[in-house]
Amino acid sequence: MSVLVGKHTRLVVQGMSGAAGAFHARQMVEYGTNVVAGVTPGKGGAKVEGLEQVPMFDTVDEAVQKAGANATVIYVPPPFAADAILEAAAAGMKLIITITEGIPARDMIRVKNVLSNDYPDVVTVGPNCPGVITPGECKVGIMPGYIHKPGKIGVVSRSGTLTYEVVHQLSALGLGQSTAIGIGGDPVKGLDHIECLKLFAEDPGTEAIFMIGEIGGDSEERAARFVKENIKKPVAAFIAGQTAPPGKRMGHAGAIISGGKGAASDKIAALQDAGIAVAATPAEMGTTLAKVLKK
Repeated sequence: MSVLVGKHTRLVVQGMSGAAGAFHARQMVEYGTNVVAGVTPGKGGAKVEGLEQVPMFDTVDEAVQKAGANATVIYVPPPFAADAILEAAAAGMKLIITITEGIPARDMIRVKNVLSNDYPDVVTVGPNCPGVITPGECKVGIMPGYIHKPGKIGVVSRSGTLTYEVVHQLSALGLGQSTAIGIGGDPVKGLDHIECLKLFAEDPGTEAIFMIGEIGGDSEERAARFVKENIKKPVAAFIAGQTAPPGKRMGHAGAIISGGKGAASDKIAALQDAGIAVAATPAEMGTTLAKVLKK
């Protein structure tokens, strides 16, 4: 079993004619993802090198009507990415994964408001995220597919690089993944930790969960309370940014300690209070979950 993406996914790549979109579309096709269409306004009917079998359309609506797309991944440049998300929602996409980084927070606030009011059933992941992968079935994003192995560990992470690191460690320990979700580190985004934890809790194919958080905001504290009150499956975690000085943004737009909130120590304390094992260093993420499973 898996969550969000799988063999049922019929993917459209928005921005497929661009360098990043084309490169990663080829990688996704090679992995086995069912990429049914590309979209770039004004490029309908064009052929992309290495993707000649994938039809190109001017709009997402065409991709839905003519290719049966049911999910989209967005590689559109930041100034146009918010409109690309809204176009996808208006075309009936139920899953929108936005890889683009650098989208202004004001644009994403507008997107969030429109989606919540007009398209409440649309699930969005990102922006500024690596995407979502169900190993052996479907890769949607920029993650290196070869490090992922099919299994029963759900992964949710604010950090793209640390997603790859924990997955590599888990695979090396023989702990495959059901689905790995990179939610991104922007302050205004789609799915957060709690929504992903809920998906994994309800998935019969997921037996344990690894969660990666970082400084800034209160997402991890809220997730800790949710785990304590609702989840019976084993959960382990890691919090990045433990040595970051207050007031200085570290990597992600949302990774900033301000107003006395968002410190790594507070997040770790909340997780431990919820009975979640917390890895002391990135190198110990895989072994921390392995120890929890042995118990």
